[in-house]
Amino acid sequence: MMDPQFFVRLSVGSLGLRIPVTAVSKAGRGSNYLSLSSCWCEIRLRGFPVQTASVPLISSHETSPDPCSNATVFYFEKSDVEAMMSHGCFQAVQPYLEVAIYLGREGSHCSVIGRKHLIGRFRVEVGPEWCEGKPTLLHDGWICFEKSRLEGYKFELELHLRVKLDPDPRYIFQFDDETSSSPQIFILRGNSRQPIFSCNFSQERRTTQLDSILNSWTNSSSDGQAGERRERKGWKVTIYDLSGSAVAVASMSTPFVPSTGCDWVAQSNPGTWLILRPNLFCSSECWQPWGRLVAWRETGPRDSVCLRLFILPEGQDAGILVSEITLSAEKGGEFFIDMDRQTPVGTSPNQSLHHVATAGGVQEAAGFVMNCRVQGEGKSSRPVVQLAVRHVTCVEDVAMFMALAAAVNLSMEACRPFRRKASKGSWHSIL
Repeated sequence: MMDPQFFVRLSVGSLGLRIPVTAVSKAGRGSNYLSLSSCWCEIRLRGFPVQTASVPLISSHETSPDPCSNATVFYFEKSDVEAMMSHGCFQAVQPYLEVAIYLGREGSHCSVIGRKHLIGRFRVEVGPEWCEGKPTLLHDGWICFEKSRLEGYKFELELHLRVKLDPDPRYIFQFDDETSSSPQIFILRGNSRQPIFSCNFSQERRTTQLDSILNSWTNSSSDGQAGERRERKGWKVTIYDLSGSAVAVASMSTPFVPSTGCDWVAQSNPGTWLILRPNLFCSSECWQPWGRLVAWRETGPRDSVCLRLFILPEGQDAGILVSEITLSAEKGGEFFIDMDRQTPVGTSPNQSLHHVATAGGVQEAAGFVMNCRVQGEGKSSRPVVQLAVRHVTCVEDVAMFMALAAAVNLSMEACRPFRRKASKGSWHSIL
């Protein structure tokens, strides 16, 4: 039985700003000014980076902000709340969430000094209820600011917002060693950990039902380079449960090869992984594709590894894009699936999350799904994975995301420029 860890989701949304009709008429040119303006807010919470979001201008009392829209979302553990509320010599003031509203001309950015005008602040104090893990509506409705002076005119502004706390329990897992070393995977429970999976990294190429699936997804455009240029191919990670049964696989379906005219894996010819899970309706070992992870390298002053994850609903070869992440090639970073933080271009949150649910066997799809922290190229990396409890119905669901995390981690090395020598250690034998 897996025990989840405490996490809380704090959402700030349903933003809107309006000026009462009386104030507009008194201001004379107020309505004209608003038509040329943009409204922004900075959302601050101690210990977290400042978030910036646009605030829609509402012209009438009959119009209301979108009740489901989120300007930003914070996630934190109980220890984060306790840290915010701790009193030190520089933290004597009661901690709070602050939403600062700025008005600036269209085309200017709210961070440009002299181009933004503070018109009001709204604060919600951090309290003990933040640690209770219960759904709590901290505010939902209109706030009337005192008259704000702007360019000689006084505006009576009203801000609408919703601030809500929701429990967001998660399972946390860690690979016990580098993915290429076929490590165990542990579930973390406070200061203790317990093995839950093992994984096996290989480069074997045997004719199996799995190979036939991979061959059908292979990008033939790279085949012509196979005999001419160095390539990284055939990498496969198989996830096993404690009984020794294979429950998920991540396998390269397109080799990672240097593109024409350069020495790295470029976007024009990226490497690809298939994430597979068992077909529960087959009596023998039978695999079905769940997702496709595409990876390549972008060069510049600071090289990066770009990753795109497509969910593959049954019968759809194209897939649905659910995550686009760019990680520092040197430092690594966080790969995640979270529609509160990102909606890939060309998709809607509802569409993307629906396909995460239907393809992964998830009962409920919303917001945060998973994240995975990995190190940069050439560094020892033991991925840490967080997985939302509501997206887990069986052990195969968990294993599927572990296979995805393994593919993300291995992509950092697979995208390394070919001119560089392999780092000492386990990578020397596989590159």
